[in-house]
Amino acid sequence: MIKMKSKKCRFRFYEELNDFLPKAVRSAPVPHVIKINQSVKDAIEAIGVPHVEVDLILVNGRSVDFSYKLNDEDNVSVYPVFESLDITPVTRLRAKPLRNLRFLLDVHLGKLARYMRLCGFDVFYDPAFADDNDIIALSLEEKRVIITRDTGLLKNGKVTRGYWLRSSHPDDQLKELLTRFDLFGRIALFTRCMECNYVLERVDKEIIEARLMPGTRKYFNEFYMCRGCDRIYWEGSHYSRMKEFIFNLTGGIVKA
Repeated sequence: MIKMKSKKCRFRFYEELNDFLPKAVRSAPVPHVIKINQSVKDAIEAIGVPHVEVDLILVNGRSVDFSYKLNDEDNVSVYPVFESLDITPVTRLRAKPLRNLRFLLDVHLGKLARYMRLCGFDVFYDPAFADDNDIIALSLEEKRVIITRDTGLLKNGKVTRGYWLRSSHPDDQLKELLTRFDLFGRIALFTRCMECNYVLERVDKEIIEARLMPGTRKYFNEFYMCRGCDRIYWEGSHYSRMKEFIFNLTGGIVKA
């Protein structure tokens, strides 16, 4: 019996895509044995990188899409999502960037959800919303970017937009997302309810005065209400602390 020689190719992953790789092969050629009729998308995810993190693939210097079938001795370069670089002359692997970014955070990211809403971003978060299929369906229906620490979720072929958080601490996660999606210029503090995500509306003091504590009624005159959960917001000590928190986190980009 003649033993067939296995077909091999080499992958090179760039920038933050190396976060998904073992340290020993980061920023270095990664050999890969090609399975029969294997697509470049399947190979990328078999190596450990979710497809939603990829925006450009070059095979032997030529741009290809996810359906490309690998051949023996192919040299594959894989690049992350570009936020500022124009790569329109080549095959971009996701739709054009969302101008009105909306997010869907998985069940383990409750504190991050509050931080994102504090900054004015539209964030769906529900601790009871844990099934992967439900998360993906809502993401597609409402065009929301899935934010998760679960790489397996992002490898689901139905996912079109998603991001794997590298950080595990909520403060670092917020800064990571602001940087990753270039959101610093879109921060609009205290415009959205931190509890239920509704946009806040200005409300006359006279309308909600009976609900206020004596000190709040005496010292504050500007109030906002959430029509979703009926919470009332005003610029008290908590407001000042949170504003200082965002000021420090953004390095002074957002003024305290």
